[in-house]
Amino acid sequence: MKKTIFLAVILLISWQISNAQLRIALAGGGHSANINETNNLPNWSESNYTSRTGAHFGFMADLQLGVNSKFYAQPGVMFYNKGRKFFSTYDTAVYNYFSIDQKQFVNYIDIPLNLVYKIPLKGNTRFFIGGGPYLSFFYNGLEKTETYLKTGKYQTDENTDLPVGDAPGKYKTLDVGVNGTAGIEFKGFFIAGNFSRSLTDMYTATYEGSFKNQVIGATLGIFIGKPVSLEDKPKDSDNDGIIDKEDLCVTEPGPLVTRGCPDADADGVSDKDDKCPAEKGLASNNGCPLMDTDKDGITDDKDKCVTVPGIAKYAGCPIPDTDKDAINDEDDKCPAVPGLARYSGCPVPDTDGDGVNDEEDKCINEPGLKANNGCPEIKKEIVQKVEYAARRIQFTYAKADLLLASEKVLDELAELLLKEPELKVDIEGHTSNDGSFNANMRLSKERAETVKNYLIGKGVDLSRLTSEGYGPTKPLNQGKTEQERALNRRVELKLRNN
Repeated sequence: MKKTIFLAVILLISWQISNAQLRIALAGGGHSANINETNNLPNWSESNYTSRTGAHFGFMADLQLGVNSKFYAQPGVMFYNKGRKFFSTYDTAVYNYFSIDQKQFVNYIDIPLNLVYKIPLKGNTRFFIGGGPYLSFFYNGLEKTETYLKTGKYQTDENTDLPVGDAPGKYKTLDVGVNGTAGIEFKGFFIAGNFSRSLTDMYTATYEGSFKNQVIGATLGIFIGKPVSLEDKPKDSDNDGIIDKEDLCVTEPGPLVTRGCPDADADGVSDKDDKCPAEKGLASNNGCPLMDTDKDGITDDKDKCVTVPGIAKYAGCPIPDTDKDAINDEDDKCPAVPGLARYSGCPVPDTDGDGVNDEEDKCINEPGLKANNGCPEIKKEIVQKVEYAARRIQFTYAKADLLLASEKVLDELAELLLKEPELKVDIEGHTSNDGSFNANMRLSKERAETVKNYLIGKGVDLSRLTSEGYGPTKPLNQGKTEQERALNRRVELKLRNN
């Protein structure tokens, strides 16, 4: 809330600086405040409540609404004491206390928004009367109860942290109301009477009722600084910031560069003198632009390629592309040979010169065959040895355990692979179609992995080996006889060097 007060004061001071017709007054005074309550409680009497005497102070603006107007806007920011007091005596034969003395004091930041009418009297003296709405923000308060017991003892209950909100027993954050004022204004100060009354409830009780602030008081205000008369301000009929005596188009707003005349295309040539008022142009060309047929920013008088967009470096022509590979010569490292952008305009390289470019060549440093992805052809005798070894690999029936004779075959295969380190082997396991499909798939995979693990155990690097099981999905025949099914149960070793 304190930040709100500070910001409001800053806004008022800034308003005065930016508006020559505004005056600020330091204002303050005394008043009588009360809370007008209505309810349906039995035996309740308003007579036990009395007003609170308080003070108010703050800032008030005074803004004339026209050169000859008698009406003024008077917004302000004021600190106000509000509330009420309660006192009652009681029959000690019925009650345990003799009297109760209560204070319900609340303080607000009020923002009045008054409209005032001023009537000249004599000299600098004027009578004024006016009013308007106000916004009131809860600031702080005090609830204090002093009870005199029939025993002669004195009891006090005090709360300075009043609850705020919309729930029962809480004070409203915002209070909206109306206020009126009337008084006499002298040369540098004024004296006024003022009245204000809530339109909304400032408090929510735990019972059905209405609670509205009311203030009657007097205010003394002292104006700060000297106001500047509206009549001293040079006239600017079209409000374009250029006074009439310097404005060539008094009734039409325009910029300073055209001395107050409109300039729709903002080219510094007023519309009345501009032969192309909708196009930004040059004063030397009567406000029209020079032609630029290809819209490349180079006017036709300087453009050697009038219909083709280009750049100034090539006199309006595009950057050349000698090899027509869509990469201009400035970015092309091979301007005479068509190439690709990722190689800066050069063709894809072929390091080993085998006719297979490096992007497709899996053996870029060894000349090879296109059919073998750019790698050399594997010797036929090696392929035959591996295929022969594959046909001799056997396992225990329905298991992935190698037979002893197969280990000798795999030893020879491992020795071969160690001598040919560029070779890689894809190990495929296959089964016949008899039995469970899932079991066959699992068995073929396990057998392929058994062969791979055996070769790894003999020193062949894991990166050179792959294994996969295909079960009965790739048979060599229809598998109708036991002989055919036996042929389908196999391990295939596929060599590659890429």
